[in-house]
Amino acid sequence: MLRHTPDWLVYLLALAALVIGVFSISPEQNAPPATPDSVEREGATLPPPSAFDEAVLVRVEAPRDGIGTAFSINADGYWMTARHVVDGCSDVSLLVAPNRYLPVRDVSISDTNDLALLYAPPSMTPVALDISNDLRVGTYGYHVGYPQGRPGEAASRLISRSRLISRGRHSGEESVLAWAETGRTSDLEGTLGGLSGGPVYDSDGKVRGVIIAESPRRGRIYSASPETIRTFLAEQDVVPLGERPVPFEPHSYGGSADRVRQSLQVVKVACQVDDTARNESAS
Repeated sequence: MLRHTPDWLVYLLALAALVIGVFSISPEQNAPPATPDSVEREGATLPPPSAFDEAVLVRVEAPRDGIGTAFSINADGYWMTARHVVDGCSDVSLLVAPNRYLPVRDVSISDTNDLALLYAPPSMTPVALDISNDLRVGTYGYHVGYPQGRPGEAASRLISRSRLISRGRHSGEESVLAWAETGRTSDLEGTLGGLSGGPVYDSDGKVRGVIIAESPRRGRIYSASPETIRTFLAEQDVVPLGERPVPFEPHSYGGSADRVRQSLQVVKVACQVDDTARNESAS
């Protein structure tokens, strides 16, 4: 025969469970818990590019006014971004304070990859750029910039390489890294457009890639591969230099992202396209 539990005890246990649940939530957590907590082949060294890598097709449209992201790579005034953020723009500028834009003096774009270098007034806090090939499957990545034109960030884990195939204004194929999104700024919904050109930080705060594309349906973010970035910088004869990485963590990466933006390590890029550039692209 089951014993009857007093009502007051049931209410007390329910109240205790509610209190524990409320106070166990970290006030710093600004994104949902990671979705894939384990990744296939986690811990394995990321293999070199292969013809068997998954193919991802993107269409590069005609240039238009827009917003993207860039990050400082040295104290000489060089900033990295994605080619499609600035290609075809008649005027490019960096937002360094509310309503304060600094003009970009020169733009150098890659002929073969979705990368570009900007020359502008320097930041005194360049990123610590690590473009070695020692990445491992399952590595956490933190994507920082200006999605939808406002400050925001996403967290992810590295899952594989892919082949990014471009059509339209540019045609080509390049090896990229595929990251599975695990969380983002709590009020950020929909596309991550505007995050393009931003950095991918690892847990140590070192930058391991440049954001160049997304697949919202699959929850994937794609970044330029380390070897692609190395080759492009060597072609431009630019040496990255940054020695003060800001660590990132899965449940408090929003604070780290705010710090790198506030220090002007990561900035918003504004592109303006005049009618001549639009007409040339359409012809």
